[in-house]
This record gives sequence, structure tokens and C-alpha cells, in this order.
Amino acid sequence: MNKWHLNQAVRALRSGGVIAYPTEAVWGLGCDPFNADAIERLLHLKRRPMHKGLILVAADTTQIRPLIQGLSDEQRARLDASWPGPVTWLLPDPAGWAPEAVRGRHASVAVRVSAHPLVQSLCRAFGGPVVSTSANRSTSAPARSRLKVTTYFGADVDYIVPGSLGNLERPTQICDLGSNHFIRR
Repeated sequence: MNKWHLNQAVRALRSGGVIAYPTEAVWGLGCDPFNADAIERLLHLKRRPMHKGLILVAADTTQIRPLIQGLSDEQRARLDASWPGPVTWLLPDPAGWAPEAVRGRHASVAVRVSAHPLVQSLCRAFGGPVVSTSANRSTSAPARSRLKVTTYFGADVDYIVPGSLGNLERPTQICDLGSNHFIRR
């Protein structure tokens, strides 16, 4: 990704903005997960209730260290076998590291260490994880093009990061680390 575009995206995130960016399968909406106003705005744009929770994407496990510190060796091995990659894991958050607006009504946090180069660059430049939820209103199909993002949100998104989707046909799988059961395949 062009450094100028990356800087614009990070500037928008740091100022409490909502951005759109390509992920593994669909376009995502993102914001700073620790900025309550940004999350509220993102949820309002999507028309998504807070209780459902949101996914975080990270460039590597150091960006989510508080969530993986207390995991067993077996749990860490499962994460290491699938990351970076297209599996979103529900990780326990007993210390409440992730804000309630990110967790929703859950005790866990949905997290993915992405292998998508643009997502990795974005998280590295931002210096931490970013919210990643599909770029669509809750009742519409996820955007699979920049044009569709613009159709859905127009100027309500602060920055649209140019780039290409990854090679997945469907959004990433979601698996509960505690039970090892898939929530979404």
C-alpha cells in the first residue's frame, strides 16, 4: 500500500474516524477500538446493536498480548497454527482489556491476526489492533468493492483505503478457543 494512503488512514483512526478497507473476503469498516466515540459512530453507521460485539484485527500477537498471556500451551498452539490467517478466534478477556463496546455482551473478544498485507500494514502503522466489521448496514450484504462501500456510506466514512480483497469467497471463520467449536464456517 502506498505510504501516503496508509498515513491518511492512520490519521483518520487516531482522530476518532471510521475508515473502510479491504480484508481477506469483504470490505471492512474500522476504527480505534479504544475510542468509545469512534465505536459508537461505527455502530450507528452499520445500524448494529452494541450487544453483538465487534472483531479486532491485528498485525501480530504482540498487539493483543493482554488477551493471550493467560492461555494454555495447547490454546497458544491452536492460535499459532492458524495465524496469521483467516480464522477469527473468540479469546477470553477476564481482565476486561477490550472495551465493552468491542466485547458486546460476551466475556470473550473476537480477534484475528490477519495475513492480508494491507491489514497488517494498517495495524502496524496504527500501532495496535483495529476494529474490523463488514462494510454494510446490518440488513445488507457485505461490500465486495470500493464502489459498494461508497454506495452504502457515501461521505460518512472518513477514509477509504484503496486496495484489493484477499482471495476468500466468504468472511473468515469464527471459532471459540475455549470450546474449539466453530461459530461461523
